[in-house]
Amino acid sequence: MSGPLIYYVRHGQTDWNAELRFQGRIDIPLNDTGRAQAKHNGKNLAKVLGTAEGFEFISSPLGRSRETMEIIRTEMGLDPSKYSTDESLIEMSYGNLEGTTQAEMKAQDRELYYFRKKNRWTFRPEGGENQEDVVVRIKAWYESLDPNQKYVVSAHGAVGRVVRYLLGGISVEEAEKFMFPQDKVFKFQNGNEELF
Repeated sequence: MSGPLIYYVRHGQTDWNAELRFQGRIDIPLNDTGRAQAKHNGKNLAKVLGTAEGFEFISSPLGRSRETMEIIRTEMGLDPSKYSTDESLIEMSYGNLEGTTQAEMKAQDRELYYFRKKNRWTFRPEGGENQEDVVVRIKAWYESLDPNQKYVVSAHGAVGRVVRYLLGGISVEEAEKFMFPQDKVFKFQNGNEELF
């Protein structure tokens, strides 16, 4: 899929990330590690983009993503408040699993736990979404972007897996198993992916 230049960053770590707890739409703040990761990504973007002249900055509306964006912009020497949010970038809903650790899920329902492990892309928890649902909204969001524009985006891990699948030319099998880093920046353009 060809189109605009996008630099994509996953939000920094939260305590729930560290605990392997399903987070989804629950708005957990960054921890100190997460803030350091966001600063690191901001410094990297500053080296690559300078003042990011001509770039638009877009974040998921969730607080952990917004805080990441604000730290990134601060590290780039930019006004931290000058970015927009887009509901399409909100994290995948994990429904009734939100707040549960993976270990707790396994203890409560081993069969469901292993079913999810084997079917991560299509598994939909009760009241939640699966990755295919996220594909639909991220594809629509991407197609709404100006193909001649340049963007810096702060969002989430499950959303990032879909972005890699749609924009990086990778398979579902590779995308669903990918542990999305919180201390790296991804660059997507014309079907190519770079990581720094």
